[in-house]
Amino acid sequence: MTADTVPMSTKSLFGNTTRTTLRPRYEGSNICTWIGFKHVNYLVEEAVLEHFRGAGLPARTLFEELGLGLDIVDLDTRILHALHMDDLVDAEVVPATKEGDPVLVFKVTLSLERDGQPVKAVASKVKVSLRPADYLRSAAEPPAELAPFAVARLGAHLPDRQVVPVAAPADNTALSQGRGTTAADPVLEQLTEGDNAFGWKWRIPYPYCHFTERLQMSGYLRQMEEVVDLFLADRGISIKQLLDDRKWIPVVPHSRIQILDEALMEEDLYTVYTVEGVFKDFTYTSRMDCYVVRDCRLVQTATGRITHGYALIESRRDWRLVNFDDRVVRALNGEPTAG
Repeated sequence: MTADTVPMSTKSLFGNTTRTTLRPRYEGSNICTWIGFKHVNYLVEEAVLEHFRGAGLPARTLFEELGLGLDIVDLDTRILHALHMDDLVDAEVVPATKEGDPVLVFKVTLSLERDGQPVKAVASKVKVSLRPADYLRSAAEPPAELAPFAVARLGAHLPDRQVVPVAAPADNTALSQGRGTTAADPVLEQLTEGDNAFGWKWRIPYPYCHFTERLQMSGYLRQMEEVVDLFLADRGISIKQLLDDRKWIPVVPHSRIQILDEALMEEDLYTVYTVEGVFKDFTYTSRMDCYVVRDCRLVQTATGRITHGYALIESRRDWRLVNFDDRVVRALNGEPTAG
């Protein structure tokens, strides 16, 4: 099969609304039966992949026959109502690509039934790039309809960023380090200096990558979830501590991740988590920035933001949002706490 014979429908890809039903994965239910933000975003991703399948362009065909990797490069998701284990979710994907856009754009809505009534649970905007595969032999030219969205590297459609010289990296991500390091590291120190920030350096593992070489969007979602976990533990308010002390859990109404460049399998990834603001002791927003070091300079590969609040578990089924207390506010602001 060649690019000329792939039975695709760009009319469907760019013009038709797709509807499908999905269920969240069991893995995503970590506290009681609620589904975390990462797995909510996995549902959004799956809805977009189903839209491509419906247009005769599943990710497998794009890669195997056309040499194009389907990469979600921007994922902006608002969670309006909590999803639970075993929920049946109605996913709607509406194409929103405009003439001249360098990426494919989709609006995704996840809805479900609560007490016999339909409820809009999630609203997301997704952007997709098509990355020609150059790991193996060179791929053929993409079909004309898809060519505007093919990029030589992820993030190539974005403005160039400032080149930042970097300190000599330390060799401290050996396998014996496990989850990497958050300790003294010259690059982390450069990236976090003067900010209310937490830094983490980690070797990019194979399971976070796709198309043989690069970190994918779901890997960055896992990275965001992990760095929050490490940050809270570093500030003395780990997730388990607040669960044990007061039955509080973090909840996420909004998250966004944007891929700016490519991060490759087994590179060291420097992740910086910066608290940007605490609002009315009810929510706080943070920024995640990810970097690799190449040719003695920093290359920023992703940026993202996440909004957190806290909820009190009232029963195995119910929770309610609560205000932060002084201990939590001081920890988030990087101030000493009494414990």
